[in-house]
Formats: sequence, C-alpha cells, structure tokens
Amino acid sequence: MSFKNKVVLVTGGSSGIGAATAELFSKNGADVVIVGRNESKLRIVADRCSTLGCTPLTITADVSKEQDLTIIIEKTIEKYQQLDVLVNNAGIACITDLVDGDFLSKFDEVMSTNFRSAVVLTKLAIPHLIKTKGNIINMSSVMSTRFKKSQLAYGTSKAALDYFTKASATELAQFGVRVNCINPGYTRTDIMTTIGMPISTWDVLAPTTALGKVSEPEEIADMILYLASNKARSITGTSIIIDNGSSIVFR
Repeated sequence: MSFKNKVVLVTGGSSGIGAATAELFSKNGADVVIVGRNESKLRIVADRCSTLGCTPLTITADVSKEQDLTIIIEKTIEKYQQLDVLVNNAGIACITDLVDGDFLSKFDEVMSTNFRSAVVLTKLAIPHLIKTKGNIINMSSVMSTRFKKSQLAYGTSKAALDYFTKASATELAQFGVRVNCINPGYTRTDIMTTIGMPISTWDVLAPTTALGKVSEPEEIADMILYLASNKARSITGTSIIIDNGSSIVFR
C-alpha cells in the first residue's frame, strides 16, 4: 500500500504501537508527524523512520494539555498544508480504585490523555480531513468491554472512545471521512511496566489467550495501515478486536 503524498499524524509515537505505526507508514511512503512527551525517544523513532525513507516532523507535546493539541495541528498544517490520517494512539494506564483518596486526580489524568485528547484533536482536524477525505483511527482496548480490578479509569476512557468512534463516524460520513478504532488485547508495550508490572508478565499472560501468545506492536500497526488505506474504504464506525482470541476464553 502506498501512502505517497499522504500526511499521517500519530500521537503517542515515541514507543510501542505508536512508534511501530510511524515506522510502517514511513516505509509505505507517507509524510509522518510523530507526537510524544519524551523528546529523546521521539528522536530515536524519527531516526528509524529516516532509514525507511521518511524524515518525520516530531512534536514534543503533552496531549492532556489543550494548548499542546492546538499546536500539534497548527505545526502539522504549517509543515505539510494537509492532513490525511489521524491516529489517536496516546494513552496511559494507572491503578485506580474509587475508594482511593487520589482517585479523582488520577481519573482526570487518564481521561484527559486517553479520551479528551482524541476528541479535541478530532475536532481540530475535521476541516483538514474533510478537504482530503481522510480518516481517523482511535486506539481503544478490549478493556472497554471488560471489567478488571483497579482499572476503572482506563476502562472507562476506552469505553468512551468506542462510543465516540461510532458517533463521530456517523457525523463525518457525509463528508467522506471514515472513523474506526482498534481494540488490542495484551500487546507487548511499556504500558504494563509503567504501572509496576514486571516484564515477565507477558509470559504469564500469553497462555491465557486462545492462540497462546500476546501481540507485538507491529501487528497492531498493520491493522492501522489497512484501516487508513483505500482498501478499507467501506469500513467506518467499527471497533476491531486484536487479542489473540482472549475474548473467547475470557472469564
């Protein structure tokens, strides 16, 4: 699939799924914009993209801050004068229980990063995506439909993103703009270690899936690329689960 002369904006692009996505689009000829909070990690990803044929625009920003979201779109349009694909991938997880004293502050942080950032960026990107008849891919999770102890904020943010995907897809269809989301299951990224889980957690989780493995970021990136392409021109408002069959064995 060729994305030559297409501009792709990826948030949460400094590691994991976002980094894999930026690299895959670079390999397929796109002009890529990578957004993340860690400037040094962004540079590493940008260097890898450069070896694949793209010199990406990197933007150091915190998507939980609305002023940063405005800057992201402004810099993208200033550089490329267009936007074809928005990948709302930025996300965080943390241990949250309703009875905790700091629950509300943690809840607000997760919702601002995982959900509100996608809403604001979508709103800001709409005029540009209408011009290109572009599309949006939101990064949700299988946690949007499951309960897991101490993940109230994370699960809520992803459930909200699922609904937002369907609602925005309905509204934007008249303009030829498609909106979809991907709901990964266990995927080998840093998100687990950031909440204190050991790296060996992946080895423990793998046997709990039907296929006996966890996903790699590159597998999720493959689906993002497909959804962004013209091959998926009839797909909108859809949530696609990639979880190695954990949903069918989930108890």
